[in-house]
Amino acid sequence: MHVAIPSCPGPDRATRTPTYRPPPGATDCHAHIFGPPERFPYSADRSYTPEPCTAEQYDAMLATIGFSRAAVVQGGAHGSDNRVTLDAIARRPDTFRGVAVIPSGLPPDDLAALNAGGIRGARLSTMVGYDFSHLARLAGETHELDWHVVLHFRDSAELVAVEPVLQRIRNPFILDHMARITPADGVNSEPFRALLRLLDTDRCYVKLASLYRTSAEPYPHRDMLPMIHAVVAARPDRIIWGSNWPHPIHYHGPMPNDGDLVDLIPLWVPDPADRYRMLVENPAALYGFAAV
Repeated sequence: MHVAIPSCPGPDRATRTPTYRPPPGATDCHAHIFGPPERFPYSADRSYTPEPCTAEQYDAMLATIGFSRAAVVQGGAHGSDNRVTLDAIARRPDTFRGVAVIPSGLPPDDLAALNAGGIRGARLSTMVGYDFSHLARLAGETHELDWHVVLHFRDSAELVAVEPVLQRIRNPFILDHMARITPADGVNSEPFRALLRLLDTDRCYVKLASLYRTSAEPYPHRDMLPMIHAVVAARPDRIIWGSNWPHPIHYHGPMPNDGDLVDLIPLWVPDPADRYRMLVENPAALYGFAAV
């Protein structure tokens, strides 16, 4: 039986100029590029169809919010065909890096080509059908390239299940969207305790991005603050920030404006030195950007 692929809404394209102005070298560590599909076709196996959200459109949004660097994360709509991400990096090779979606078992020459194209990590996502079963193998195959592994969870309980593997691998790894830990979970939950244990490995990074999805309150999502502040207090040298532009698969609640999301940064990270670590120093270490 044919199952229709749902379309997801596009971003709020009237990006507001935020009041908070980030420092030079600030990096958006989570954005996706979609299409144009006539040049970069969507995967036949995709679970959603996004609006075309091109590299040129992302450049304009990034300039409006005052960020100069980015990590482009391969979006699920393009599957493991990473050409759209590589093209975005090639347009700005000094200031863009990428995270690919790949299977384990790729030939070393293929991995080397991705690395030469600016890829610095590989993403596994239970949200779009790439589970964690080959995490250890993928980490081993990319360790010598100094790649990190990005984990995108459907539910925070998955972090507890995969923690033993993350304790063993040698690569740095990123917990996307703060591992989808919700206010209902809270700072005393087993997923949050697992997150703190993983921070103790010195290889774990926590990405503060798209937390509007896990909040049960409207903007400014103050119910997320206890967990955010606990992570920042624990390891300000292991936090990064992402816009999640163009906010794919966001079916419930208002579409966020990226300027509003930037204005949450001082609320999330009140100390200017910690903000600088999150926006400039930590991404530079992960993605190999030049010193500012």
